[in-house]
Amino acid sequence: MADHVRLGVNIDHVATVRNARGGAHPDPVRFARLAADAGADGVTAHLREDRRHIRDLDIDRLRAEVDRPLNLEMAATGEMLAIALRVKPNAACLVPEKREERTTEGGLDVVGQRAQLRPIVERLDAAGVRVSLFVEPDFAALEVSAELGAAIVELHTGSWCEALVAEQTDRAAREFERLANAAARAAQLGLEVHAGHGLDYGSAETIAGLPEIAELNIGHFLIGEALAVGLPEAVRTMKDAIARGRRRAAA
Repeated sequence: MADHVRLGVNIDHVATVRNARGGAHPDPVRFARLAADAGADGVTAHLREDRRHIRDLDIDRLRAEVDRPLNLEMAATGEMLAIALRVKPNAACLVPEKREERTTEGGLDVVGQRAQLRPIVERLDAAGVRVSLFVEPDFAALEVSAELGAAIVELHTGSWCEALVAEQTDRAAREFERLANAAARAAQLGLEVHAGHGLDYGSAETIAGLPEIAELNIGHFLIGEALAVGLPEAVRTMKDAIARGRRRAAA
Protein backbone atom coordinates (compact mmCIF):
# COMPACT_ATOMS: atom_id res chain seq x y z
CA MET A 1 0.00 0.00 0.00
CA ALA A 2 1.42 3.37 -1.03
CA ASP A 3 1.71 5.99 1.69
CA HIS A 4 0.20 8.71 -0.49
CA VAL A 5 -3.16 8.88 -2.28
CA ARG A 6 -3.12 11.55 -4.99
CA LEU A 7 -5.82 14.20 -5.18
CA GLY A 8 -7.02 15.35 -8.58
CA VAL A 9 -9.12 18.51 -8.42
CA ASN A 10 -11.87 18.84 -11.01
CA ILE A 11 -12.37 22.50 -11.93
CA ASP A 12 -15.41 22.06 -14.23
CA HIS A 13 -17.76 24.02 -12.03
CA VAL A 14 -15.57 27.09 -11.95
CA ALA A 15 -16.37 27.18 -15.66
CA THR A 16 -20.06 26.57 -14.88
CA VAL A 17 -20.12 29.79 -12.84
CA ARG A 18 -18.26 31.67 -15.59
CA ASN A 19 -20.59 30.45 -18.30
CA ALA A 20 -23.72 31.38 -16.32
CA ARG A 21 -23.02 35.01 -17.12
CA GLY A 22 -20.54 34.83 -19.98
CA GLY A 23 -17.21 36.57 -20.16
CA ALA A 24 -13.96 35.35 -18.70
CA HIS A 25 -14.52 35.44 -14.91
CA PRO A 26 -13.98 33.28 -12.93
CA ASP A 27 -11.09 31.76 -14.84
CA PRO A 28 -10.81 27.96 -14.43
CA VAL A 29 -7.07 28.11 -15.11
CA ARG A 30 -6.55 30.51 -12.22
CA PHE A 31 -8.39 28.13 -9.92
CA ALA A 32 -6.38 25.18 -11.22
CA ARG A 33 -3.24 27.07 -10.23
CA LEU A 34 -4.68 27.82 -6.79
CA ALA A 35 -5.45 24.12 -6.32
CA ALA A 36 -1.93 23.16 -7.42
CA ASP A 37 -0.35 25.69 -5.04
CA ALA A 38 -2.45 24.24 -2.20
CA GLY A 39 -1.15 20.72 -2.87
CA ALA A 40 -3.39 19.19 -5.53
CA ASP A 41 -1.53 16.44 -7.34
CA GLY A 42 -3.37 16.92 -10.61
CA VAL A 43 -6.16 18.78 -12.39
CA THR A 44 -9.20 17.15 -13.98
CA ALA A 45 -11.47 18.78 -16.55
CA HIS A 46 -14.36 17.36 -18.59
CA LEU A 47 -14.67 18.75 -22.10
CA ARG A 48 -18.29 17.90 -22.83
CA GLU A 49 -19.63 17.72 -26.35
CA ASP A 50 -22.02 20.61 -25.64
CA ARG A 51 -19.26 22.69 -23.95
CA ARG A 52 -21.58 23.46 -21.04
CA HIS A 53 -18.68 24.29 -18.74
CA ILE A 54 -15.08 23.63 -19.83
CA ARG A 55 -14.24 24.96 -23.29
CA ASP A 56 -11.57 24.02 -25.81
CA LEU A 57 -9.40 27.03 -24.93
CA ASP A 58 -9.57 26.06 -21.23
CA ILE A 59 -8.05 22.67 -22.07
CA ASP A 60 -5.27 24.23 -24.14
CA ARG A 61 -4.44 26.67 -21.34
CA LEU A 62 -4.60 24.04 -18.60
CA ARG A 63 -2.09 21.94 -20.51
CA ALA A 64 0.22 24.86 -21.20
CA GLU A 65 -0.05 26.96 -18.04
CA VAL A 66 -0.59 24.65 -15.04
CA ASP A 67 2.31 22.71 -13.58
CA ARG A 68 0.33 19.60 -12.70
CA PRO A 69 -0.74 16.52 -14.67
CA LEU A 70 -3.92 17.10 -16.68
CA ASN A 71 -6.61 14.41 -16.64
CA LEU A 72 -9.00 15.05 -19.54
CA GLU A 73 -12.42 13.53 -19.03
CA MET A 74 -14.00 12.85 -22.42
CA ALA A 75 -16.66 10.92 -24.26
CA ALA A 76 -15.49 8.11 -26.52
CA THR A 77 -16.12 10.00 -29.77
CA GLY A 78 -14.04 10.87 -32.80
CA GLU A 79 -14.18 14.58 -32.01
CA MET A 80 -12.89 14.11 -28.48
CA LEU A 81 -10.24 11.65 -29.60
CA ALA A 82 -8.90 14.21 -32.07
CA ILE A 83 -8.72 16.86 -29.34
CA ALA A 84 -6.95 14.50 -26.93
CA LEU A 85 -4.41 13.50 -29.58
CA ARG A 86 -3.70 17.17 -30.25
CA VAL A 87 -3.49 18.31 -26.62
CA LYS A 88 -1.89 15.12 -25.27
CA PRO A 89 -3.03 15.32 -21.65
CA ASN A 90 -1.23 13.15 -19.14
CA ALA A 91 -4.32 10.97 -18.87
CA ALA A 92 -7.66 10.66 -20.63
CA CYS A 93 -10.59 9.30 -18.65
CA LEU A 94 -13.31 7.94 -20.92
CA VAL A 95 -16.74 8.60 -19.41
CA PRO A 96 -20.35 8.12 -20.53
CA GLU A 97 -22.06 11.31 -21.64
CA LYS A 98 -25.68 12.25 -22.29
CA ARG A 99 -26.78 15.75 -23.29
CA GLU A 100 -29.76 15.73 -20.90
CA GLU A 101 -27.87 14.70 -17.74
CA ARG A 102 -26.78 17.24 -15.15
CA THR A 103 -23.65 15.30 -14.33
CA THR A 104 -22.21 11.90 -15.19
CA GLU A 105 -24.81 9.41 -13.99
CA GLY A 106 -22.87 6.15 -13.88
CA GLY A 107 -20.02 4.11 -15.20
CA LEU A 108 -19.10 3.54 -18.82
CA ASP A 109 -20.63 0.44 -20.42
CA VAL A 110 -17.29 -1.08 -21.31
CA VAL A 111 -18.78 -4.52 -21.83
CA GLY A 112 -21.37 -3.39 -24.36
CA GLN A 113 -19.10 -0.83 -26.03
CA ARG A 114 -15.82 -2.74 -26.14
CA ALA A 115 -15.67 -2.68 -29.97
CA GLN A 116 -16.12 1.11 -30.01
CA LEU A 117 -13.67 1.67 -27.16
CA ARG A 118 -10.82 -0.55 -28.35
CA PRO A 119 -9.48 1.70 -31.17
CA ILE A 120 -9.79 4.80 -28.99
CA VAL A 121 -7.86 3.18 -26.16
CA GLU A 122 -5.23 1.94 -28.60
CA ARG A 123 -4.73 5.34 -30.28
CA LEU A 124 -4.48 7.21 -26.98
CA ASP A 125 -2.03 4.66 -25.62
CA ALA A 126 0.10 4.88 -28.77
CA ALA A 127 0.22 8.66 -28.34
CA GLY A 128 1.56 8.32 -24.79
CA VAL A 129 -1.71 9.26 -23.07
CA ARG A 130 -2.57 7.05 -20.09
CA VAL A 131 -6.11 5.73 -20.53
CA SER A 132 -8.55 5.56 -17.65
CA LEU A 133 -12.04 4.05 -17.89
CA PHE A 134 -14.73 5.35 -15.54
CA VAL A 135 -16.61 2.21 -14.50
CA GLU A 136 -19.02 0.79 -11.98
CA PRO A 137 -17.47 -1.44 -9.29
CA ASP A 138 -18.33 -4.52 -11.34
CA PHE A 139 -15.98 -7.41 -12.05
CA ALA A 140 -17.06 -7.81 -15.69
CA ALA A 141 -16.34 -4.13 -16.36
CA LEU A 142 -12.92 -4.47 -14.74
CA GLU A 143 -12.01 -7.54 -16.75
CA VAL A 144 -12.97 -5.89 -20.04
CA SER A 145 -11.05 -2.75 -19.03
CA ALA A 146 -7.92 -4.84 -18.60
CA GLU A 147 -8.61 -6.67 -21.86
CA LEU A 148 -8.87 -3.33 -23.70
CA GLY A 149 -5.46 -2.30 -22.44
CA ALA A 150 -6.48 0.56 -20.17
CA ALA A 151 -3.86 1.56 -17.62
CA ILE A 152 -6.38 2.80 -15.05
CA VAL A 153 -9.94 2.33 -13.90
CA GLU A 154 -11.75 5.03 -11.96
CA LEU A 155 -14.43 3.47 -9.79
CA HIS A 156 -17.75 5.32 -9.74
CA THR A 157 -18.45 6.11 -6.08
CA GLY A 158 -21.79 7.84 -6.69
CA SER A 159 -24.10 5.10 -5.41
CA TRP A 160 -22.13 4.75 -2.18
CA CYS A 161 -22.05 8.51 -1.60
CA GLU A 162 -25.78 8.83 -2.31
CA ALA A 163 -26.48 6.15 0.30
CA LEU A 164 -24.31 7.95 2.83
CA VAL A 165 -26.09 11.26 2.27
CA ALA A 166 -29.48 9.55 2.59
CA GLU A 167 -28.29 7.85 5.79
CA GLN A 168 -29.14 4.44 4.29
CA THR A 169 -26.69 2.53 6.45
CA ASP A 170 -27.21 -0.97 5.06
CA ARG A 171 -27.12 0.19 1.45
CA ALA A 172 -24.00 2.25 2.11
CA ALA A 173 -22.28 -0.79 3.64
CA ARG A 174 -23.18 -2.93 0.61
CA GLU A 175 -21.97 -0.29 -1.83
CA PHE A 176 -18.69 0.17 0.01
CA GLU A 177 -18.13 -3.59 0.01
CA ARG A 178 -18.62 -3.54 -3.79
CA LEU A 179 -16.02 -0.78 -4.08
CA ALA A 180 -13.54 -2.60 -1.85
CA ASN A 181 -13.94 -5.85 -3.76
CA ALA A 182 -13.66 -4.07 -7.11
CA ALA A 183 -10.52 -2.22 -6.04
CA ALA A 184 -8.90 -5.50 -5.03
CA ARG A 185 -9.91 -7.21 -8.27
CA ALA A 186 -8.70 -4.30 -10.40
CA ALA A 187 -5.30 -4.44 -8.74
CA GLN A 188 -5.13 -8.19 -9.40
CA LEU A 189 -5.75 -7.43 -13.09
CA GLY A 190 -2.84 -4.98 -13.15
CA LEU A 191 -4.99 -1.85 -13.28
CA GLU A 192 -4.19 1.32 -11.35
CA VAL A 193 -7.22 2.16 -9.22
CA HIS A 194 -8.74 5.64 -8.93
CA ALA A 195 -12.14 6.63 -7.54
CA GLY A 196 -14.51 9.55 -7.73
CA HIS A 197 -18.00 11.06 -7.89
CA GLY A 198 -19.86 12.59 -4.96
CA LEU A 199 -16.97 12.40 -2.51
CA ASP A 200 -16.74 14.82 0.42
CA TYR A 201 -14.25 15.08 3.29
CA GLY A 202 -15.69 12.12 5.21
CA SER A 203 -16.19 9.72 2.31
CA ALA A 204 -12.80 10.61 0.83
CA GLU A 205 -11.16 9.82 4.17
CA THR A 206 -12.92 6.46 4.27
CA ILE A 207 -12.17 5.30 0.74
CA ALA A 208 -8.57 6.46 0.97
CA GLY A 209 -8.15 3.59 3.41
CA LEU A 210 -8.56 1.02 0.65
CA PRO A 211 -4.98 -0.09 -0.03
CA GLU A 212 -5.41 -0.25 -3.81
CA ILE A 213 -6.60 3.34 -4.23
CA ALA A 214 -3.95 5.50 -5.89
CA GLU A 215 -5.95 8.65 -6.68
CA LEU A 216 -9.22 10.38 -5.89
CA ASN A 217 -10.76 12.87 -8.30
CA ILE A 218 -13.06 15.39 -6.63
CA GLY A 219 -14.70 18.49 -8.05
CA HIS A 220 -18.22 19.61 -7.19
CA PHE A 221 -17.77 19.32 -3.42
CA LEU A 222 -14.48 21.25 -3.43
CA ILE A 223 -15.82 24.06 -5.59
CA GLY A 224 -18.86 24.30 -3.32
CA GLU A 225 -16.64 24.46 -0.23
CA ALA A 226 -14.53 27.10 -1.94
CA LEU A 227 -17.50 29.48 -1.84
CA ALA A 228 -17.24 29.45 1.96
CA VAL A 229 -13.55 28.98 2.71
CA GLY A 230 -11.66 29.46 -0.55
CA LEU A 231 -10.31 26.74 -2.80
CA PRO A 232 -6.81 26.53 -1.26
CA GLU A 233 -8.28 25.87 2.19
CA ALA A 234 -10.75 23.32 0.79
CA VAL A 235 -7.94 21.49 -1.02
CA ARG A 236 -5.72 21.47 2.06
CA THR A 237 -8.56 20.15 4.23
CA MET A 238 -9.29 17.43 1.66
CA LYS A 239 -5.63 16.46 1.49
CA ASP A 240 -5.57 16.17 5.28
CA ALA A 241 -8.69 13.97 5.26
CA ILE A 242 -7.21 11.66 2.62
CA ALA A 243 -3.95 11.41 4.56
CA ARG A 244 -5.81 10.53 7.77
CA GLY A 245 -7.67 7.76 6.02
CA ARG A 246 -4.44 6.33 4.64
CA ARG A 247 -2.65 6.51 8.00
CA ARG A 248 -5.51 4.81 9.77
CA ALA A 249 -5.51 1.96 7.27
CA ALA A 250 -1.75 1.51 7.65
CA ALA A 251 -1.82 1.52 11.45
